[in-house]
Amino acid sequence: MASRADNIASNLSLANFSKATELKNRIWFTIGALIVFRFLSFVPLPGIDPVELAAFNERTQGGILDIFNTFTGGALENMSLIALGVMPYITASIVIQMAASLHPALAALKKEGQTGRQKLNQYTRYGTVLLCSIQGFFIAQNAVTQGFAVTGDQLFYIVAIINLVGGTMFLLWLGEQITSRGIGNGVSLIIMAGIVAQFPSFVANMFEGGRTGQIGPAIIVGFVLMVVGLILFICFMERAQRRLLIQYPKRASARGMMQADRSHLPLKLNTAGVIPPIFASSLLLLPLTITQFAGTNLDTSTSAGGFMQQVLQYLQHGQPLYMTLYAVGIIFFCFFYTAVVFNPEETAENLKKNGGFIPGIRPGKRTADYLDYVLTRITVVGALYLTLVCVLPEYVIAQTGVPLFLGGTSLLIVVNVTVDTISQIQSHLLAHQYGDLIKKAKLKGRLR
Repeated sequence: MASRADNIASNLSLANFSKATELKNRIWFTIGALIVFRFLSFVPLPGIDPVELAAFNERTQGGILDIFNTFTGGALENMSLIALGVMPYITASIVIQMAASLHPALAALKKEGQTGRQKLNQYTRYGTVLLCSIQGFFIAQNAVTQGFAVTGDQLFYIVAIINLVGGTMFLLWLGEQITSRGIGNGVSLIIMAGIVAQFPSFVANMFEGGRTGQIGPAIIVGFVLMVVGLILFICFMERAQRRLLIQYPKRASARGMMQADRSHLPLKLNTAGVIPPIFASSLLLLPLTITQFAGTNLDTSTSAGGFMQQVLQYLQHGQPLYMTLYAVGIIFFCFFYTAVVFNPEETAENLKKNGGFIPGIRPGKRTADYLDYVLTRITVVGALYLTLVCVLPEYVIAQTGVPLFLGGTSLLIVVNVTVDTISQIQSHLLAHQYGDLIKKAKLKGRLR
């Protein structure tokens, strides 16, 4: 028979939300922090001419900068203090995690527990400052070259770089506050808030195209159905996992009977999460971004300049070469990052220390080989799933000419963060109901 606690967990609902005071405070704090983030996205850098900036945005509309503008919630378009968003931190974090799996000194730090993780986090922040400084220089160079900087002297460069670095570091601090005092993962929520903030303008552009006749009604309906179908598909695949049975030796129970314990080792179908598409797109868009930010024009009269111009044209968003390399990059980084975050040898060793084993598989190296075998097979399915979700919207947009509404990476981030946040809210509600159950049990015990 199910216990009362199990019944509470199975019948969990939001009906008791009004009684969970701590959860409400956490949610209100998260909402307030996201409002601060949205407010900062409209605060421009010093020395920016708004009229010339609007003209520049009009000229480059639909270009490569729109993709990065989506992840910053319009901050890049406004040339605000947080124009870089948290993407430099994401890139630095990926690089440090990959280096920790390849470099012996960093790998040793990773095994030191909390102290090692703090050291790696410190290196990640140093890398974030370095990336912000480099990208801030290119943004300032672009502002001077394109003519929407009031002055192009050295002081403008210094002020712009300092403000952009400070804006990104403030967002990281804000994300940490959301994680500790709010609900959900702070950095992920900031990225999701930036993407969601662009939804109204994207929807308005799409329906405006339908009103003017540029986009047919059938295409709009099909595009909406595709997005809804992809959301449902992502929700299903992100919850999918392969559960390996773990057996433990028989132990004496409270009644004196020998009883064997069992548990499961869950292996997610998509262990790498949204990291592979983010990293693959970042590498592909790097040459285009540098060219766009630096404001340089290639000399097509020379053979080298003509070749580079042709390569950049093939790497434009929606081109067949771009989508092919994008798919290959997603598959590669899916396997690579899965190997970084999950170590079969370490897992097998931990199981052996705790006395656990997979039925039919010897502990130790045989268990590690089996885990690697199973993880490789499910990663193939996960890589194909990520590739389909990310490339299909790109192909549809390229074929139909629908304005960039939702890319696969944006869908993955929004759905993943939403599911994770809802899960944390349910966990807080469950803990609150368990707390009430324990209080009632203690009260009945005292009355007796």
